[in-house]
Amino acid sequence: MSADTRAGTGTPYDAELGALFAARGAARVDVPIIQPADPYLDTAGEALRRRIFLTRGEAGETLCLRPDFTIPVCRDHVGHGATLPRRYSYVGLVFRQRPTGPGEFYQAGIEDLGEENAATADARALADALAGLEICGLEAGELDLVLGDQGLFEAFLRALGLPEGWQRRLVRTFGHDDQLEAALAALARGGSGALDTLDPEFAELARLGEQGALTFKIRERMEEAGLPPHSGRSPGEVAARLIEKVAIAEARLSEGSLQLLRRFLAIDAPLSEAGTVIGDLAGAAGLDLGRALTFFETRNLALRAAGVDLAAVRYRAAFGRPIDYYTGLVFEARRKGSNEPLAGGGRYDRLLSILGAERPVPAVGFSLWLDRIASRTGDAA
Repeated sequence: MSADTRAGTGTPYDAELGALFAARGAARVDVPIIQPADPYLDTAGEALRRRIFLTRGEAGETLCLRPDFTIPVCRDHVGHGATLPRRYSYVGLVFRQRPTGPGEFYQAGIEDLGEENAATADARALADALAGLEICGLEAGELDLVLGDQGLFEAFLRALGLPEGWQRRLVRTFGHDDQLEAALAALARGGSGALDTLDPEFAELARLGEQGALTFKIRERMEEAGLPPHSGRSPGEVAARLIEKVAIAEARLSEGSLQLLRRFLAIDAPLSEAGTVIGDLAGAAGLDLGRALTFFETRNLALRAAGVDLAAVRYRAAFGRPIDYYTGLVFEARRKGSNEPLAGGGRYDRLLSILGAERPVPAVGFSLWLDRIASRTGDAA
């Protein structure tokens, strides 16, 4: 390891980053290497799930080696019932299966929980990530910085008037370019054939949104088939799902609206200019992005106040990170010309509720890939 490795820990830049994180008000936390796997399997997304090292506990529970720190730190916070707001920092090993390179490597970062001013917290996350890279010897001029915003993408979908089912489907593809393109192609075609095997009577009731009548017919059919009560989804749940399925299958985005969505997703501009570009596109099309665009501009002001050069950050409307729990800001820092992140993070406002918090907790964080930083060459993502 490089000369920056701290004696006794094997962790690159441990002391330097520890001092920086403490100065930024983040308390150091240690979490177990062995973690329950279900939170990752349920929330992290396929890109991370397929790289997890899984094992079984004595009671048969599914466990894993810690593949990141975000979920364990959040679980630890929820388990201790700590007060909010609170910032946590970490430096340590994570474990992932990778096509090349070791399956264990070091990450460091901060998880920022409970800060109600989301613009301030987002700006702080990006500024602290850049400060961490600087501590490790990487100046901003050596980096490509890219930022996306899932919240703004969701607002654009709402403004186009897509059915909620389609909105959810497209949001699930954010950060997965191939999946997003396939979903857009299906939306352009409409009538995808997904209903070919559905009983025509059921399809018509679903098309009309007649949930009561559809529930009655489904209950009748279940009784005729001899299915016991509570054998699975209730007739009402099946009816609601069928109504959504029909709406998704039969929705078709007009060519004009599809081109608008593609123009939005093609936006790639300096963050200092992005608000104007987005506003001009939405204004010319008569789309109201509501608070999402206002928040985008407010966060830019907070980033400037935190010392981030907006002209050095690229906003890409289609940019997401392939982890399913993100809800808003996402960002990565890479060496110029590289596709491998040295730092990455984002906002994940729903995660703590999924992990058992009694109320929604606003949250944002970032990680530094210390082995890539220390090697100066990187390895496969």
